[in-house]
Amino acid sequence: MKLSLGKIPINILKEVVFKHLGMQREEVVLGPTAGFDGAVIDVSDKSLIVSMDPITGAIERIGWLAVNINANDVATFGVEPEFFSSCILLPESADRKSVETICIQMDKAAKDLGMAIVGGHCEVTPGITNPIVIGCAMGITEKGNYVTAGEAEPRDKLILTKSVGIEGTAILASDMEQQLKKAIEISVLEKAKGFFNQISVVKEAMTAIKTGGVNAMHDPTEGGIFGGIHEMVDASNLGVKVLEEKIRVQFETIKICEFFKIDPLQLISSGALLISAKPELAEKIAKHLEEERIHASVIGEFCENPHMRIMIKRNGKAQNLRKPLSDHLWLALSKKVV
Repeated sequence: MKLSLGKIPINILKEVVFKHLGMQREEVVLGPTAGFDGAVIDVSDKSLIVSMDPITGAIERIGWLAVNINANDVATFGVEPEFFSSCILLPESADRKSVETICIQMDKAAKDLGMAIVGGHCEVTPGITNPIVIGCAMGITEKGNYVTAGEAEPRDKLILTKSVGIEGTAILASDMEQQLKKAIEISVLEKAKGFFNQISVVKEAMTAIKTGGVNAMHDPTEGGIFGGIHEMVDASNLGVKVLEEKIRVQFETIKICEFFKIDPLQLISSGALLISAKPELAEKIAKHLEEERIHASVIGEFCENPHMRIMIKRNGKAQNLRKPLSDHLWLALSKKVV
């Protein structure tokens, strides 16, 4: 079976990847698990949070993205990201300037987040046409002082920060500008490129965790908001009811998705944060986020029945919450637009 672009199917993860994990060690509290974007390793009286992600679908600001995307995964545990390591793979056409550009981007992103770059690897790799940066972020907390994506509880409220499709919008506006400007005003595309500046969720994750009442957090990356919600309910063994009218989609995202005929709710959404909050504290969390100038809205509620995964449409009708087969960024990048 040929695999689709993007993340491999969950059944292959369970049947292949998760069955070949080396030795079991007692320090590993949380290892590779579907729906979780990081590992937890206990060392003495501390917990080390570790996450790894590649940047493959973007060219512009690839180094900056590598730091921020990986830092986001650590932050969803309610832990400040502190250390970063990278593996930079360059095409044969790369030169000194290519290396310098990526490293300057990583340096700035790490300094903005207070992170140290502690190591990595850099090489020219045959067979690739665009650079790939694989990042690993780490954070340290007191032992057990973190949340995961799998601790949502029935009747918890589901909060979404910012909007959907943030990363996908920025990538498409930057990398597909020549096609897009045939149908979309330059001013709209320039604003869409600026969505890169919204991609960090460290501030909102720390704001939410300090407010209290957070049971679980997750950042919706590949598969967009739909993919992120499914990962969260899979990890928590719950169901969910989502209200379409409460999901914010920015104008620039709408225009770009209309152009490529893709669904913004299935477009890579780094920059948004999904928060499972105790019902009595959900509005307080949203209020504190708004005070930090971070848009936040309650978009749904978790349910006890894990088979109940529905979205209430704007017309009031219920439909099954779609599970993305592949991120719609890949659909857009593969389209030949004339």
